[in-house]
Amino acid sequence: MKDKLHQLKLKYQGKKMAPAFGAFHTFLYTPNETTHSGAHVRGADDLKRTMNTVIMALVPCLLFGMFNAGYQHYSAINGFPESFSLMDDFLTWKNFLVGITTILPLVIVSYGIGLGIEFLFAVIKGHEVEEGYLVTGMLVPLIVPVDTPLWMLAIAVAFGVVIGKEVFGGTGMNILNPALTIRAFLFFAYPTWMSGDKVWVHGAVERAGTPDAISGETILGSLAQGSDYSYSLSDMFYGFIPGSVGETSTFLILLGALFLMFSKIASWRIIISGVIGSLAMGLIFNGIVDAGWLPEYSKFYTLMSFPYWQHLLVGGLAFGIVFMATDPVTGSQTNRGKWIYGFLIGFLSVMIRVFNPGYPEGVFLAILLMNVFAPTIDHYVVRGNIKKRLRRLKTATIYPKASDEVDSLKTETA
Repeated sequence: MKDKLHQLKLKYQGKKMAPAFGAFHTFLYTPNETTHSGAHVRGADDLKRTMNTVIMALVPCLLFGMFNAGYQHYSAINGFPESFSLMDDFLTWKNFLVGITTILPLVIVSYGIGLGIEFLFAVIKGHEVEEGYLVTGMLVPLIVPVDTPLWMLAIAVAFGVVIGKEVFGGTGMNILNPALTIRAFLFFAYPTWMSGDKVWVHGAVERAGTPDAISGETILGSLAQGSDYSYSLSDMFYGFIPGSVGETSTFLILLGALFLMFSKIASWRIIISGVIGSLAMGLIFNGIVDAGWLPEYSKFYTLMSFPYWQHLLVGGLAFGIVFMATDPVTGSQTNRGKWIYGFLIGFLSVMIRVFNPGYPEGVFLAILLMNVFAPTIDHYVVRGNIKKRLRRLKTATIYPKASDEVDSLKTETA
């Protein structure tokens, strides 16, 4: 089978459809061409394997989201069980059936439209198909409500891939995270489908007019309206709450973060600094409330008094920090820049949550904003290092042979 594919590859080599065929050929098989001479750096961490590793970290969130979609659906109809059983109430076939029939079409549309556009641009431009969209195609269904219309998702994916990625040159050249660009397009183009108390549970929109309909409002939505929520800390940590498909389970997101950091795919500096930034902003708000500087009737009081560490358990903050802020293309590249970049993402995410009650989930806005400023952060980090080295040169002992090199360095950095 592999020999036949190789023969077909030779047949299409140099043809217009060569990039498309090459993508299929190397999806499961590695190229037959290998280096035989010269010095080469050989590593197993190519782009395809990197993307597959991230997908493996996302699969548990996807499977959990399928069960949770059915669990929230039937709980909204029949009420939540008084004594929760993981096997009897959550991991059931009827829950999974609801989840797979609602979420799997989102995955198919995301990959179908996105990869189709990737192949089209590869054929037109005559370059190889990059594997960068493999992760984006999985992220998109995980960060949208379960009942997002497929036609709406298709339009958003087309916009995100073309405007957020291909116009900049494709994988490795984009300045904005494509998945978050798609999410931002959905939010600003179709806000009623992306926010409110009826979009987070399958079928809640159709049941909204019935007398016994139960709201599918998220915890952040309840806090933004100044009301209480009825979920325990364990529910929030393990993910038995309404929300986007893959963002509810902090436990699985934590496991994914450990896996990505252990495999050195995601930057541990961005993840840790993002957590620190969110905790710092939450502590500031809690301190303002504890000091009595904010009256209880203020519309910001409920979210500002929300325990600072629980911000990581609700909404998409943890998911965004782990799986999207760590995008190696749109994030900072320097080590010090990664600390600044991650900290500001966590800091701004909690700030947007509190000061924008109409849309209390602000992590995607914070990441997109920092995507724009990431090159600026790296620029000043590099300039700071250059100035530090020049200050060292003033006190260093310079030998005659090295004086010319020092003068040229000073001239270049002037």
